[in-house]
Amino acid sequence: MSFGLASCGPAENDPGPGGVTVGEARALDDAAEMLDERQANPDAATRKADQAAADAVAQGER
Repeated sequence: MSFGLASCGPAENDPGPGGVTVGEARALDDAAEMLDERQANPDAATRKADQAAADAVAQGER
């Protein structure tokens, strides 16, 4: 049963919108969301680089 669920949805390297892979499109969406957050919250732009990197890793694990 879990095998059937694992095959649902596109794989990371399947073609996605705009000629990029699904994984690349997801990464671009995450980066855009992070930039939008920084514009909405100026304090987010002044956080330490290592905290921002930790946030990016955490978002990638969702």
